[in-house]
Amino acid sequence: MRAYDTNPEIKAMQLQIRRSMTPGQRLRIACEISDLAHDLRKAGIKRAHPEWSERQVVIELLRLAFLPKPIPSWFK
Repeated sequence: MRAYDTNPEIKAMQLQIRRSMTPGQRLRIACEISDLAHDLRKAGIKRAHPEWSERQVVIELLRLAFLPKPIPSWFK
């Protein structure tokens, strides 16, 4: 069973709001959350590797998203 820290009344309000949204509104919010996650991960990479170029940061971002291992050196 999953533990929730949200007040049941607030949780009911959130559910009511989500149910009142159109599919397009829900998709827009999902995309905004995805963009935020992307920006946060990119900022974390930049913080961990301040010496990297923007290209290296983007390559690492893609690697983290799609590959289980580091990108081969011949690709960089």
